[in-house]
Amino acid sequence: MALSRDQDALRAAQMYYLQDLTMDAIARELRTSRSTVSRLLSSARESGLVQIQIRNPLDTGPELEGMIRRRYNLDVHVVPILGTLNEAETLDRVAMQAARTIGPLVDSNAIIGVAWGSTLSAVSRHLTRKITHDSVIVQLNGAGNMHTTGITYASDIMRRFGSAYGARVEQFPVPAFFDHAATKTAMWNERSVQRVLELQAKMSIAIFGVGSVHADYPSHVYAGGYLDEEDLNALANSDVVGDVATVFFRDDGSSDGIVLNERSTGPSLAQLRQVRRRICVVSGVSKINGLRGALAARLATDLILDEATARRLVDYEGLTS
Repeated sequence: MALSRDQDALRAAQMYYLQDLTMDAIARELRTSRSTVSRLLSSARESGLVQIQIRNPLDTGPELEGMIRRRYNLDVHVVPILGTLNEAETLDRVAMQAARTIGPLVDSNAIIGVAWGSTLSAVSRHLTRKITHDSVIVQLNGAGNMHTTGITYASDIMRRFGSAYGARVEQFPVPAFFDHAATKTAMWNERSVQRVLELQAKMSIAIFGVGSVHADYPSHVYAGGYLDEEDLNALANSDVVGDVATVFFRDDGSSDGIVLNERSTGPSLAQLRQVRRRICVVSGVSKINGLRGALAARLATDLILDEATARRLVDYEGLTS
């Protein structure tokens, strides 16, 4: 039944958008009512069958995309945002665009690594349904800390991704950071943990945000009780500017010698760079230093960000058209 409705939605969309038929004409051809055609067209838009683009000759987004693309050799999507929106509203708009961008990239038989955090939580709420077969959503890093298991927070994000793409979900039931590096080494030898690590090693897509200590809209790892004062001081002493999946890096993209990474449960930056498609979603100019570090580390193949952050990146790097 669902397949038949999808087919009807596709037919209606093709006739309306490609053949310029009126809804009345489509209703006659499909032998249905005008209101049903309207619902089919709405369904086609919501499911991603139809994606509407508006080309504004005054829009600076394409110019910014071109400059960033040439500098970093990645696919870029700049989301136009009014300057009157606050950080939370900006994040929601970027998350909506990210969800629409991610959908067409997800295919059957894919292993998709997903990090948890404020950005990915927002993205997960805007995902549109797409049928895939034998796909897996695997959690990139543990979510527990001294105050909470983190299971509910992380599992909600993973569940939404799994539901959107009809994929099996594999959670990673370990803390975000172990107290001791030796504990991590021991756990990584456990077969139950190795099973998740092996899935991560086979990822075809990784989706993540960039954490930043000083973001106006705080990254969950910094606001959720994962790091104590000693940890934060250690990060400051190591000149850390941000993290991806709780693995930290400096402005130049380096991560060597950052002690907290030895206790982190996220994939190493070297491992992440091996993933064929790496989708980075960033919202808010206060994350600019973390973003620059992530780009210097070559962690992304695809970047989705708001216009103000894109402009700040271009200004920082001195890029020109």
